[in-house]
Amino acid sequence: MPHKFKLIIFIIAYTLFIFSCKTEPSYKSLPAITSQGILTVIEIPAGTNKKVEYNLSKARFEIDKIDGKERVVDYLPYPGNYGFIPSTRMDKSKGGDGDALDILVICESLQTGDTISVIPIGTLMLDDLGEIDTKIIAVPADPSRRVIDVTDYQTFTVKYNSVQKIIENWFLNYKGLGVTRLIGWKNDRYAMSEIEKWKEE
Repeated sequence: MPHKFKLIIFIIAYTLFIFSCKTEPSYKSLPAITSQGILTVIEIPAGTNKKVEYNLSKARFEIDKIDGKERVVDYLPYPGNYGFIPSTRMDKSKGGDGDALDILVICESLQTGDTISVIPIGTLMLDDLGEIDTKIIAVPADPSRRVIDVTDYQTFTVKYNSVQKIIENWFLNYKGLGVTRLIGWKNDRYAMSEIEKWKEE
């Protein structure tokens, strides 16, 4: 085999090895709040049903599994881009669930791993089998990426009440009947106070 051909094969094999060893970037050090707005990491793109979660210790996205099978939401697809706010953790000692703060971004479908700056427009409060489950609802900070013309809770509830009801009904039913109970809605100011409350120093 000619030396040049061996060299080409070696370079291709080495390149494939390097790419196979690459891990996804860690989102642990990202701030929760920036000058552009609230930073959000997308786990589940809008319009999809697979339950993707970011594994902080392994620094990678994984499809959640139950009994070895990939968890797929047995309901309509996610009505927005679902993810978490980095550098937040709902401390269990303070009544949280131990995870980062959940957020739903209303805009066209994004990709798993995308980061986007957003403006909170409300907070959906749920009871999930006796545990308080807080969902921040938001829109992109960049006006060109918004699909609804809203940046505050009052406009959201008046102008887009039907959107609010769709989101509410989706979260009340996506785990099955009776699993999740509605506590109520809070405004955008409450959303910001929750982000500040659970923000890690």
